[in-house]
Amino acid sequence: MYRPSLLLIAFGLLACSQQTAENATIQALPQQQPAQGAFSFPETFETGSKGAYAEADELLATGTWSFAEALIGNSPQDHKKGERAARLHNLGRIAMKFDVPAGVRRITISAAAYGQDDPSTWELWLSRDGGRSYAQTGQRIETRGSRLVPHVFEGIANQPIRLEIRKTSGQNARLNIDDITLETASGSAVATGTGVSGGYFENRDTPQPGTGAPRPSTPPSPGPAPAGTQASSTSGENLALGNPSGATSDPANASNYLVVHPEFTLGYHAGRGIPTWVSWHLGRADIGKAPRQNNFRPDPALPRQFYQVTAGSYSRSGFDKGHNCPSGDRTADLDANSATFLMTNMVPQAPRNNQQAWAQLEEYGRAQVQRGQEIYIIMGSYGRGGTGANGFAQTLDQGRVTVPARIWKVLVILPEGQNDLQRISTDPNVRVLAIDTPNDNAINPGWRPYLTSVDKIEAATGLDLLSALPRDAQARLQKLVDSGQAR
Repeated sequence: MYRPSLLLIAFGLLACSQQTAENATIQALPQQQPAQGAFSFPETFETGSKGAYAEADELLATGTWSFAEALIGNSPQDHKKGERAARLHNLGRIAMKFDVPAGVRRITISAAAYGQDDPSTWELWLSRDGGRSYAQTGQRIETRGSRLVPHVFEGIANQPIRLEIRKTSGQNARLNIDDITLETASGSAVATGTGVSGGYFENRDTPQPGTGAPRPSTPPSPGPAPAGTQASSTSGENLALGNPSGATSDPANASNYLVVHPEFTLGYHAGRGIPTWVSWHLGRADIGKAPRQNNFRPDPALPRQFYQVTAGSYSRSGFDKGHNCPSGDRTADLDANSATFLMTNMVPQAPRNNQQAWAQLEEYGRAQVQRGQEIYIIMGSYGRGGTGANGFAQTLDQGRVTVPARIWKVLVILPEGQNDLQRISTDPNVRVLAIDTPNDNAINPGWRPYLTSVDKIEAATGLDLLSALPRDAQARLQKLVDSGQAR
């Protein structure tokens, strides 16, 4: 029997089965308002209408729940009992913002992989102090396959409790959760009001007590795609040119912390509140018709002790929340586009820099991809102090977010194909386009006046930008200054 040390609850793990589905996109969900008064479990998500991953509260039949990196889906690919189920992506979480009385003896949660996605892992965490702190109960669960499987946690809760479900695998695998049941000796538990505010989904700027879920490890690089195919970019491809700063996933390495998302990889500087660099691959399969999500939010992949930069950190600053990996580079599906709005992907960027020079450069890159090219991209910033719409500033958010002085980008452009590192090293037609701009609202609206070499960017930043290439190829390519014209 599992005996958690922080809660007077002991829940063990069982498993059963249920139901399947397949393939489609998110549809608009008609709102069904729950009636007023106390409600008993199960929570079936049938009254919910939250159709985007942006962090928000949602009134459901049992009470108000918090959703982060999660929505309520009703597509054929959402595996559910009924018309709706919760869907979590990345490191998504859903949590009750209300308590149920003492006496819960059994919790049952049904889970399945979304669509045909790979397996996901998740955990159940419980609070007995109104959401101020949480502790894990039971074991981490791996969910695979399209059949809803109920997982049963048994024991006795001698205090009022609320629960939080945490997805702990952050790769391209989504998770459906449905039919959450809390049972007492006399039947289904009954919700008892909202309790106090607190916990992970409130006040995200302040580190919360307790330990966070383990961070996902970097997935291995995939093998080459079959000839004639174009798959969406992967984590391995996003870092194919090397780790420019030698960033690691050790939380003690706060000034050079490695964050891996399926859509991009970055080296984060917690003291500056911005990434030092962001790296990604762009191919035709990454460009589609998914709408821009605009769900700017903290990155749950950061360790809990790091300050969580929010969209509010930039409010009324005169600087844009400037993407490193652009929204337009990740439009293959809603999940990919949503990931680009994580605040670890942002820097304070002068509006004309962001909306003119960089927007034009991003469009230029995507145009090359539509012409049959693929691109490896690294973007970053350095220095301190820029001039936005409200004038010069060195930091935002009471000094927690540094305004960089310079913003740079390197694009390695080559025709679609396989064995990319070998081709980059040997093909004389490979282009290396490097740009370094001032973070200034008086910037030239075009990007070509700021063309430079990788060598010069390395000298300014101290980074090693093409470290995965053989030394001779690296030295040769880093000296090039591109014309900025399509070939």
